[in-house]
Amino acid sequence: MLRRSETLSQFPGYYDVMVGGAVDVGESYEEAAARELSEELGVRVPVRFMFKFLCREGISPVWFGVHEAVVTEPLVPDPGEIAWQDWLTEAELCEVVDQWLFVPGGREALRRYLQSGSGS
Repeated sequence: MLRRSETLSQFPGYYDVMVGGAVDVGESYEEAAARELSEELGVRVPVRFMFKFLCREGISPVWFGVHEAVVTEPLVPDPGEIAWQDWLTEAELCEVVDQWLFVPGGREALRRYLQSGSGS
């Protein structure tokens, strides 16, 4: 779980379960996910594609590619992107996702991920 930096133009200070950004020209979803993970959390690990979906909540319709990664090394969040991060259990996430100010796409991605059975 993370809280986005207050200086970001989209959803400043909102909570999220994802790091990410736009896919560059010629870049695969997996390459973009690994790059964003490195840029935002300072870790270089393989990512595994789970699913993609068209998110209609938030700023506009946008395709999300959801990936998972096993991270065993310490996180080094980029303070320009992430103001706070911590580990939460699945039960804790499910409790706060509708109570805290949450990025709409992250909320939807979390629900879809848990419904897929991957989160358990």
